[in-house]
Amino acid sequence: MIEPLRDLPDGVLGFRIVGTLEASDYRDVFDPAIDETIADGRGLHLVVVMDEAFDHLSFGGMIEDAKLLGRPLSAWKRAAFVTDHDVLAGIATVFGGLVPGAFKVFPLERRDAAIAWAAEGVGADVVGADVVGADGVGAETAGDAGR
Repeated sequence: MIEPLRDLPDGVLGFRIVGTLEASDYRDVFDPAIDETIADGRGLHLVVVMDEAFDHLSFGGMIEDAKLLGRPLSAWKRAAFVTDHDVLAGIATVFGGLVPGAFKVFPLERRDAAIAWAAEGVGADVVGADVVGADGVGAETAGDAGR
């Protein structure tokens, strides 16, 4: 299940993954929020939290996750993945290089820093603009995120 995160800075989308992440979670919660942001011409500044309440990703969820890369490349500005799951952090680090825009993995204790990082540049970007630049592109491991 996907729960929206509350009390985020304007322009930042945030979600907490609880239990099993299913394909329907993407279709019902995640995709509409992303599509609305893109339709409004705003860049995607995203925070995803997978804490101890996360159990697993279903096969259908994996397929829907892969479809996220089908969104306009210029829409992706910053994506922060917040978790203490070493395996998930490692997978995210490997695949983070495929995500357009800037991508970082943060440990749970740095959730607020992840949100602040994802919010950088909100309002200055529109879909089609490249304001993030090469300094933020790529992935960091959870251990490197605070450096």
